[in-house]
Parts: sequence; C-alpha cells; structure tokens
Amino acid sequence: MEYPLLTAALVCVSLLAAAFALLLVRQRRVTVNTGRRGEQLLAELRAREEENRHLLHRRLPAIVEAQTNQAVTVPGPLRAVNGEDPHRELLVAISELTGQTRRDAAESAAATLRAMMRTVQNLAGEQQVLISAMEEQHDNPDVLDGLLGLDHANSQLGRRAQATAVLCGSWPGLQRSAATLTDVVRGATGRIRDYARVQIPAPSDTAVVSQAVEPVVLAVAELMDNGARHSQPGAPVQVTFQQAHNGMAIVIDDAGVGMTVEAVQRAGWLLEGHGGRDIAALGVPPRIGFAVIGVLSQRYGFRVSVDMRSPFGGVRAVLFLPSELLTRAAVPEPAPQEVPSLAAPASPAAITSSPAPRVRVPAPEPQPAEPAEELGTTAHGLPRRRRRAPVTGAATTTLSVPVSPPAAPEPAESPVNHSPVATATAWQRGTRQGRASSTDDERDFQ
Repeated sequence: MEYPLLTAALVCVSLLAAAFALLLVRQRRVTVNTGRRGEQLLAELRAREEENRHLLHRRLPAIVEAQTNQAVTVPGPLRAVNGEDPHRELLVAISELTGQTRRDAAESAAATLRAMMRTVQNLAGEQQVLISAMEEQHDNPDVLDGLLGLDHANSQLGRRAQATAVLCGSWPGLQRSAATLTDVVRGATGRIRDYARVQIPAPSDTAVVSQAVEPVVLAVAELMDNGARHSQPGAPVQVTFQQAHNGMAIVIDDAGVGMTVEAVQRAGWLLEGHGGRDIAALGVPPRIGFAVIGVLSQRYGFRVSVDMRSPFGGVRAVLFLPSELLTRAAVPEPAPQEVPSLAAPASPAAITSSPAPRVRVPAPEPQPAEPAEELGTTAHGLPRRRRRAPVTGAATTTLSVPVSPPAAPEPAESPVNHSPVATATAWQRGTRQGRASSTDDERDFQ
C-alpha cells in the first residue's frame, strides 16, 4: 500500500520538477530575447537620434544653400530604410516651402529696389542735364575742372543705379543708334573711376546694333571696373578687339591678383544668369557686377567668360558678340567742299597781323563762272564775305575759316597744354566761335 503511494508521489514530484525546469528554461529564453530586443531598440533609437542630428545640422542647411548655389551638394541619409531616404518627403516639403519663401522675399526686395533705383536714375538724369548746361556756359578752367569732375561722378552714380535696376528686372533704357566698338568702349570708360588707365584700341568700323549698345556698354564698364579695382593703381587695363568667324570679341586684360578656382566657378555661375534670382545671395554689401552681366547676356544674346589668365598675370575677360548683334558703321561720304585745315599758324604774330586763314586745295573739276551779279562776287570772282580777304588762284577752291585772335598769345616755344580741362575749354570756345561765324555768314548771304 505504501509502495504505490510513494511511487505516485515520486512521479508527481518528477513532473513538478520537469515543469519547473521547463518554466525556468522558458523564462531564461524570454529574458534573453527581451534583452536582445531591448538592445536592438536602444541601438535603433540612438541611430534615429544621430540621423535627426545629421538632418538638422547637415542636410537642411545644405538644402537651403543649394537653392542659391548649385555647387553645394546635399548629403544623403546615414542609413537608408529599404533602400529609400526616410526623410525624403519631409525634405521635399521643406525645400518647396523655403524656395517659395525665398522667391517671394526676392521679388519683394527687387520691386522695392527697382522703384528706388528708378527714382535715383531720374535724379541722375536731371543732374546730368544741369551739369551739361553749366559746362556750355562756363569756360573758366577752374570752374570747368570742377564741372567735369561732377560729370564723371554723376556718370558713375548713374551706372550703379542702372546696374541695380537691371538686376532687379528693369531694362537698361537709353535707347541709342548703332555705335562702333570703339565708341562702345569709350562710353564704358567714361563710367568708371579709373578711366585714365584704360587703353582704348584703334578705331574699328564694326558696330553694335542699336538695341544692344547700352547693354554692351554697361557690361564692358562692369568688366573694366572690376579689372581696375583688383589691380595695382598704376597698372593699365588693356582692351583689344578679336575677330572671329561668327562674331567679334572684346578682350579686357588686367594686371591684377587673378582669381581662385572657386571664384572662377562662382563667377561662371553668375555669368550664366543665375545671380538675378536672389539679391540677398550676392553678399553684404552685394557684389552685383558679374550678376548684372549675366542677366544682360541672357537677355541680349552675347557671352562673357573670365576663366582665362591675362598675359600680365591678372584675369582676361572676353565679351563675345555674335554676328546677329553686329553691323557695319555708316561711314559718311565726304562733302563736295573741302574741310578747312586744322594746322596751327607758325607764330602768334601771324594770327594778329594777317586776316582769317584760307586753305587752298585742288578743285575736283573746273566749274564755269556764273554771272557776278547773281552770286554777289568781288572783282576777282570770289564770293563776298564779311571780314574775309579774297585770294585768287587757278584751279583752286578757297574755304574761309574764322579764327579769333587770342587776347594774350603765348610764346612759340611754350609747351602746348593738352589737359582735359584745356581741351574742353578750347572746344567750348571753338563751338561758340563757329556758331557766331555761321550766323555772320548767313547774314552776308541774305
């Protein structure tokens, strides 16, 4: 009786021990799995935190910077999920939102600057009219020197306002007729500060069409000003023309410090026309030179590059004009009458003692003399003119040129003053004397 009970008790205890051992093994397995899962979750949490930090400090700033600079590369995620970026939708939404916000801000700023620059341009134009009127009225060298300085400063002010307005979406304005390449370079030279350092090439009969004259003048002025500012104060800025099979190139060489590889890439990006999208991305203060040239080149069809080195160690800027923007300058045909000689007299005494000089040139062909009573001629067959001395000669045409004797003639050995002020003063006096002489001639033939 006792033996079966003992056996049953041992069997129960064995079963209980086996069940307990099974429970212990299962618990151990659950504990190990739970620990592994916890470690996996902790590692995943750390990876997500690191991914979020990478997104916040690296990817988002790169996305914002890439909207204004295409050279910036947006880094990818640290860990892809099923081969895809886990934050792709978020980045696309942020990129669109920031891009739209930047575009709205840029358009608002451009509209404000455009209105302001239009006002500045109008004021500069009115000031230019006043200065030009004063230059015609005053021939005192000191006064004219100051007026010329004001004229030059006003030209620079107008160029900066014009460039800013163009960058903000405005048009260059100042529609003018076709001009030769030499005149284009001269017009651009007068708008920069260091105009005396520019070496203008020989005259060319190739001209720029009327609608592209002002844009090309503004672009050349920006290139020459950039070359002059980044070179030594006494170094020249050389301008040459290069003929091509499909156009003409204006080459500008400076002796400056050159440009780094990053600066050349940045300049190339701006010259392609990308700088006009956001003025705030041009720095503080904004450097608008290359950006303005890029906008103009995209509008009018010429190309500009600054990726070459000049023979003087600086930068070679090339503005290429295709054949569609070029024409031939209209060369005026010579008039039937000969042009008066501009040669100076041998001595001041010859001016004061002799009458107005005449120039003897061969006549194209002998003309039959008309009746004296119809032309009002002298006894020698020459036209009557006030304060002119008749000169006779065979097969010659006499042209009178009025010359006013100077109040105090200088000695013959004194040097000639070729300064800009003296030249402008002489030009004003000659203009006035020519107008007065023209009025006298009209009165003689009335």
